[in-house]
Parts: sequence; C-alpha cells; structure tokens
Amino acid sequence: MNLEKMIFSIISYSGDAKNLFMQAIKYAKSNQNEKARVCLEEADEKLIKAHLKQTELIKLESNGEEIENSILLTHGQDHLMTASLLKDLAKEIINLHQKINND
Repeated sequence: MNLEKMIFSIISYSGDAKNLFMQAIKYAKSNQNEKARVCLEEADEKLIKAHLKQTELIKLESNGEEIENSILLTHGQDHLMTASLLKDLAKEIINLHQKINND
C-alpha cells in the first residue's frame, strides 16, 4: 500500500471512530445504553484499524524508509489523536449520563 493510501486510511478510520464515539454519547444521553455500547465497540474497532495503519508507517520508517512529513500526514495524525482523546471522554460522558439516568 502506498503512503498516501495509508494516510487516507488513518484519516478515514479515525473519522469514523470519532463519529461513532459522538453517536454513542447521543445514545447515552437519551438513555439508549445498548445502542451506546454497540457504537463504542464499533468505534474501538475503527480506532484499532487506524492505529494499525499508523504502526505500519512507523515500521516503514524504522526500517529505513523515509516518510515525508506532509500536511496530509499531519492531518491524519491529528485525526487519530483526536479520536483517541474522544474515546476517553466519550466513556466518561456516557458513564455520567448512565448515572444521571439511573438516579
């Protein structure tokens, strides 16, 4: 797989994960906890795929292949980092909504 396709995979998987994390929060807010759980699981799967693509890039560079730092690569890394942060926040927000809804 060429570099550009790998980067677009990171962007795509990370973007999908972010959308699913946000959808999970919305479901939890409306007390649809099973749907929230399913969204979290799907988001985790997307995030894992994005991390695997990132790991491929790291392996290429560690094996001596020069990976040019481009706006596109930076954009991909930004999406991945944001999705990773949103994962943690989504879990906390969902837990809060569940606690509020159960009280």
